[in-house]
Amino acid sequence: MHTSVPALPTALPEVEVITTARRTTPLAVVCRSDDAAPTSLSARGEELSDEWVSAVAMTGKAGEVQPGPAGSAVRWVAGVGDGSPAQWRTAGAALTKALNARIAQDADAGRSPERTVQLELPSSVGPDEVSELVCGLRLGGYRYAVTAEEQAPTVRAIRLVTADPALGEPVRRAAVLAQATALARDLANTPSNVKDPAWLARMATRTAGKVADVVVRDEKWLAAQGFGGVLAVGGGSARPPRFVELSWRPPAKKAPHVVLVGKGITFDTGGISIKPADGMHLMRTDMAGGAAVIAAVEAIARLGLDVRVTGLVPCAENHVSGSAYRPGDVVRHYGGRTTEVTNTDAEGRMVMADALAYAVDRLRPDLIVDVATLTGAMKISLGLRTGGLFASTDDVAAKVLSAGEAAGERWWRMPLGSDAGSVADEFAEAVRSEIADVRQCPPGPGGIAAAMFLREFTDGLPWAHLDIAGPARADRTYDEVSAGATGFAARTLVELAAAHA
Repeated sequence: MHTSVPALPTALPEVEVITTARRTTPLAVVCRSDDAAPTSLSARGEELSDEWVSAVAMTGKAGEVQPGPAGSAVRWVAGVGDGSPAQWRTAGAALTKALNARIAQDADAGRSPERTVQLELPSSVGPDEVSELVCGLRLGGYRYAVTAEEQAPTVRAIRLVTADPALGEPVRRAAVLAQATALARDLANTPSNVKDPAWLARMATRTAGKVADVVVRDEKWLAAQGFGGVLAVGGGSARPPRFVELSWRPPAKKAPHVVLVGKGITFDTGGISIKPADGMHLMRTDMAGGAAVIAAVEAIARLGLDVRVTGLVPCAENHVSGSAYRPGDVVRHYGGRTTEVTNTDAEGRMVMADALAYAVDRLRPDLIVDVATLTGAMKISLGLRTGGLFASTDDVAAKVLSAGEAAGERWWRMPLGSDAGSVADEFAEAVRSEIADVRQCPPGPGGIAAAMFLREFTDGLPWAHLDIAGPARADRTYDEVSAGATGFAARTLVELAAAHA
């Protein structure tokens, strides 16, 4: 039985640039940790006396929000720390949380809440700072809950007051990136009694399909084309697999081509190699990589980037039944390569192998990037806020790291390949099987072993593998991240595509 879930995508506050503050709209200002007085107020002619500063009692720490003093035109003061871009993101998220809390209080008290706010920006703010601010403002109030309670009202619009109208473009771009993160969260947060492979495919069509081409293939097409990995993983479920292909083609005919591959396991029991009960409920987010790809392709299309992008999302539910695939099975992937199955809970690499082989054979792109909640080993190695990066070359790795920095998402490069001194060389032959071409879970460090398996299906093309098992989910709220699915990697993928435009 399906459950009524929140409308998708989640509505976020609108953010726009204006050059003149409006007297009737509540005002917010910012201050730095090295100067507790908000300099932007001088333009309004308000006296910044010692009493004013003392009444606010601000340290300026990023994430600190205080009400303005009595009688002031200022309703809110937000700290931006040392003013670095990341601290502007923290400040934006904190301000939205404070605004939403006040709006809820007003609504509960029967007062008419003020849902539009203007925020004065200092003249020193540039595109980098304002982009991070918008990300925080839009995502700071994100909430996903399946509940009978009426949704509390939230801030509807935030107007950024600045003398620099050129900031309008970075604000628009950042708003699209924030929406991509929210969409990826929505898809991953949706409970799996609603979210099966067919549902995920429909949502890709309903969202990204508005601006990009989306084609959905069913289990009959998968069988005819030889997608043995997807069919094996999905064979244990009564809800059959799907394969989603999203395409964005810019007007330029010779634009570079980037393929994004995202793991779309809508629920993962582990199959016959069943997972422990503790934590299995979190497996509704095991398609966070696929969600990031769907959201990224939509954002790339909305931004009109001059790069051809194809997103591939193999969707399946890894369940336990008499038709589930088994340890010891030999599976034939798209293109003919065979895999010896040793652990049915390593299902992500099985479906990704089909998609990678399809990308190589049908699309032959300039770059392939796959993203997946792939290994628990990566959570142990890097924790819950850093993604693991494996890359075929130093150049590819550098581009992903640069994209992550621009997106405000943290990555750490892991060893892979034949580069000098790589510990992965120790395991280069471990992926070979005695009964098939490759074995699914070769011995060695789990994250590296999984990456080396996937590399077998890339045919030497420039390639990066992003393991987001840690940062795809958050156990608590911090900065612009809400507990639950984080939408991690969606913004990095967009920035990576932009770097190829």
